[in-house]
Amino acid sequence: MGIAKIRAPALNCQRTSRKTMSAAHSATLKEKLRALPHAPGIYMMKDRFGSILYVGKAKDLKKRVGSYFLRGRRAGIERPKIAAMMPLVRDVEVSVVRNETEAILLEGRLIKHWRPKYNTDFVDDKRFPLVRLDIKRPIPQFVVCRLRREDGARYFGPFAHSTALRKTLAQIRKRFGVLLGDTTPKKQPDGRWKLYDDARAEIYGHPNEVAREDYLGALEKAVEFLEDRARQWRGELKEQMSRAAQAMRFEEAARLRDLLEQLEGTFTPARKFTRALPRVNDAQTAVSALKKALGLKKSPKTMECFDISHIGGQLAVASMVRFENGLPDKRGYRHFRIKSFVGNDDFRAMQEVVGRRYTRLHAEKKRFPDLVVIDGGLGQVKAALKAFEAHGLKPPPLIGLA
Repeated sequence: MGIAKIRAPALNCQRTSRKTMSAAHSATLKEKLRALPHAPGIYMMKDRFGSILYVGKAKDLKKRVGSYFLRGRRAGIERPKIAAMMPLVRDVEVSVVRNETEAILLEGRLIKHWRPKYNTDFVDDKRFPLVRLDIKRPIPQFVVCRLRREDGARYFGPFAHSTALRKTLAQIRKRFGVLLGDTTPKKQPDGRWKLYDDARAEIYGHPNEVAREDYLGALEKAVEFLEDRARQWRGELKEQMSRAAQAMRFEEAARLRDLLEQLEGTFTPARKFTRALPRVNDAQTAVSALKKALGLKKSPKTMECFDISHIGGQLAVASMVRFENGLPDKRGYRHFRIKSFVGNDDFRAMQEVVGRRYTRLHAEKKRFPDLVVIDGGLGQVKAALKAFEAHGLKPPPLIGLA
């Protein structure tokens, strides 16, 4: 993915009048706009301070970007925000991609990352329906909701069509005998669970009193079914997005793109998830299980997890999430911009952010976490350990997720 930058020259505000500056800027920018390729891509409008004002996509960068600077175009712009933005533009940066679909995807990522002032579309997350499964409950139930919370529950989705989702959940209930959110199961004296207080058990054709282990076995099959159905829906959404982009229905394509990005990575293997259900009754149990699995001397009551991400080899950033006693500690979350280099190098980025985090904790005389989790394989783990070594710090237990 190539990057081309178009910048107006630095302006001497002390001796140059506004009129002269405007004319010089206009002439220079026009010359550089002529060098733009007839190719698909994204463009970023910037002000004189380098701040990103607007991110857009184009089937033809030369035609699209150039049209913003035509008097007729500017006079007839339908969106007042764009008209107000244009006098502030002093720099245009473009990224050439292979096709329109890539342009749509990259545009969405950049908007979500930079949240430009003059972008009105796709900045806010869409509240598509989700499916919540509270695995801390003895008898977990599938519940439709609109908001994802850091509550330890398992979330599926989001899904594009609530009607199809509700029909699928009704099918899951009838096929596997699991519960939705419209009933309250009750524990019986013999340890079994009564699922319904009415005739629905007979209607659905499943036993109304079940052992927890049997219910969790049925739940595992239900989760697998939901994941398979979700994969089918994702394939259909990708086809719809591609068709919308080819037909130049960019708003629709971008909406589908945003939904697909939220769906990616949501569904982990059902077997790995549900086999743990009988053991994970609460966060403390999970922490104890983690201690045993990793052979730690003490339970990891505090954990910090690092991840590196980038967009098309550019805009590298890092995030850190923190857990206290097995539950998310959102106040302890941190976000890092990579400062020591420009480009895409996960190892260098991991070494930088781990070093910055723990040299600061050391300087502030704060305790290190009981466990550090690195999103990556052996290379990323070695980079993190190298950060501790470089600063003369003793690392806490540290693992990688390959």
